[in-house]
Amino acid sequence: MNLPPKVTDRAFDRLSEIGAGAQALRVAVEGGGCSGFQYDIRLDEPAADDLVLEGKGQKVVVDPTSLPFLAGAVIDFTEELIGARFVIENPNATSSCGCGTSFSI
Repeated sequence: MNLPPKVTDRAFDRLSEIGAGAQALRVAVEGGGCSGFQYDIRLDEPAADDLVLEGKGQKVVVDPTSLPFLAGAVIDFTEELIGARFVIENPNATSSCGCGTSFSI
């Protein structure tokens, strides 16, 4: 059985700061990008068939199609000199682009 993705406390804290309200952070995988697949990370309404990960009063959702690509991944939030963003540490990715939004399996 594949492990579900995990969300760090730092990511849940950032969602609290954003004030997402009833919306959740949606993490999806789509075809495209410079490496074959790309992450789509946005605020969205949860759907009935989504995997819902909850913490600190916040929600992160993953659709059933994206779930196998994100098995065992860690969803985090980072602040660096170049900016702040949600990042995904994906053990399924065999390579990724420099910006971290595109990957291959």
